[in-house]
Formats: sequence, C-alpha cells, structure tokens
Amino acid sequence: MALENDTQAPDFELISQFGERIQLSRYRGRKSVALVFFPLAFSGICSDELCELRDNLALFADNSVELIGISVDSRHTLRAWGDREGYGFTLLADFWPHGAVAKEYGVFLEDKGFANRATFLIDVNGIIRASFITAPGEARSLTAYRAALDELHPTPSPV
Repeated sequence: MALENDTQAPDFELISQFGERIQLSRYRGRKSVALVFFPLAFSGICSDELCELRDNLALFADNSVELIGISVDSRHTLRAWGDREGYGFTLLADFWPHGAVAKEYGVFLEDKGFANRATFLIDVNGIIRASFITAPGEARSLTAYRAALDELHPTPSPV
C-alpha cells in the first residue's frame, strides 16, 4: 500500500547517476521535492514520461521543487540513459538492496521486480502533500503533475 498524503516521507540515501550520495533529508527546510518512481530506464513509456518532464522543468523550478527520478536500475544505466536523453534532473538508483526505497514508499511490484509509476510531492518539512499512481502500462500526465504542484503550493483564495 502506497504511503498516504499528510504523512512524513521516509528518509533515504541513494546513489545518483553521477555517483553522488543523495539523502532526501538534505532538502528538508530548503526545498520541496517531487519523487518520481518509474519502472525501468530505456523503456518506452518511462522514456516518454521523463522526456516530458525534461521539457517542462520550468514547471518544477517555478514552484521551487527539486525533481528526482528513482528506479531499480544501476547508476551506470541511469547515467547512460540520462546522458542520451539530456535529463537535467537527478536520477537515483534504488538498485541495492533491490527496490528498498520503493518498498518503503509502498510502490514496489514484487511480482515484476520494479516500482510502479508513482509520484510523491513532498513539502519543505518532509511531509507528503500530494501523490498519484497510474495503473501498470499507463503513463502519468503533465496535468496530474500540475494538480499535485497545486496541492503542494495552494493558491490563497481571494478575500
């Protein structure tokens, strides 16, 4: 079962495509984070989804949100894929222990050996404020990201 909104996001440390150790808690108090779990690098739907995010990075930057992709691929695979596609955001390897972070967030598919397509928007205090998961084989839409960003930074209602 995926983690629910308004709960503390579990901290973790994973290796980026560049070999850097990244802890989720390093953003606490500084910046919101969009964690984008995806099944596998170099696959069609994942490539399409992450290319769409690459092409809309301003959507995240304008909302002061750090975009981070996570899969069970090795950092070397993520580096090759990220370089090929020109991703300007961090990709993290949930490689070993295999899928441990995806399991902690409740989105690891045991029968397939990889994470479902799941997104968690985490505020500067480390609280999950919005999330969405699509059915296997179904891409996430940019509209879903926009709605989640609105949940993260709601606009005040007029007085």
